[in-house]
Amino acid sequence: MTDQSFPRIAFLGLGAMGSRMARRLHDAGRQITLWNRTPPDRAAWPGVSIAASPRDAADGADIVISMLRDDIAAEQVWRDAQFGALSAMKAGAIAIDCSTVSADWSRTLHHASAAAGIDCLDAPVIGSRPQAEAGALIFLVGGTAEAKAQVDPILSDMGSAAHHVGGPGSAATAKLIVNAVFGIQVTAIAELLGLAGAQGLDPSGIAAILADTPVASPALKGAMTGMLADAFAPMFPVDLVAKDFALAIDAGRKSGAPTPMIDMAATVFDGARAAGLGAENLTAVAKIYRRRV
Repeated sequence: MTDQSFPRIAFLGLGAMGSRMARRLHDAGRQITLWNRTPPDRAAWPGVSIAASPRDAADGADIVISMLRDDIAAEQVWRDAQFGALSAMKAGAIAIDCSTVSADWSRTLHHASAAAGIDCLDAPVIGSRPQAEAGALIFLVGGTAEAKAQVDPILSDMGSAAHHVGGPGSAATAKLIVNAVFGIQVTAIAELLGLAGAQGLDPSGIAAILADTPVASPALKGAMTGMLADAFAPMFPVDLVAKDFALAIDAGRKSGAPTPMIDMAATVFDGARAAGLGAENLTAVAKIYRRRV
C-alpha cells in the first residue's frame, strides 16, 4: 500500500456487521467506496461512492475490506472471474477479509493475493452489532506484522484492539475457536437451566446463583439473561453458529484433532435449525430444552 494519510478504501458486504463497520469508517472521515449484493440506499450514505460490483469497488483502492457470510460468498466476491475484487486491485494494495470463514479459504485468498502482488490479512472480529456500532470490535489478524501495521489506523476506527495471531489463516482458526467456546457455553447453560426447571427449581434463581460465581463469564451472564427474558433478537444467529461449528469440526477432521465437545454442541444447533430457530439469536437453543421438558 502506498504511504498515504488518506487511503482509498473499498468495503464489500453491508450486512448486519459490515454496514456498521463501514459506518464507523465513514464517520471517521475515511474515503470509502461501498458494494453490497443488494445495493444500499444512497440517501443513507451521503457523499459515499456506491459500486456496481466488487471489482468496480476495488479498482484503484489501497485497502479492500470484506465482511461476508461464508466461504462461498467470499470466493465469489474476491475471485469471481467477471466481477471479483482481486482482479481489479493494484499491486501494493492490501486485502482484508473480516468474515468468519475457514482457514482453508483464508489461505487460498492469501496465496491468490500474493500472486497478484497484493498483501492480505485474515481479520475476523470478536463482537456483535453493539460492538460494531460503538467501534469496540476486537480484530484477530493473520498475515504479516508489516501489513497489519499499515492498516492498524483503519482497524482502530472500527475496533478497540487488533491482535496479530500469526501467518495466513491463523486468525480464521482463532475466530472459530472463540466462537466454539461461546457456543459450547450457551449450549451447556441452556441444557442446565432446562434441567433446573425439570427438577422443580426456579431457572432464574439458578441463573442468579451462577452469575455470582467465578465460573460465569460476562458473555455467559448475558446469555442467561437473554434466555430468561425470551429476548432472542438476532445478534449471533443460530444459523451462523451452526455454520461456524461445521467449519471447526472440518478443521479438526483435516488436522486430526478430536472435537467431541464441538460435535455435541453442533447437534444441538442443528436441532435448533430444524425446529425453525435459525434466524433467532443463538440463545434461542433454550427453547429446545424447554420443549423436551
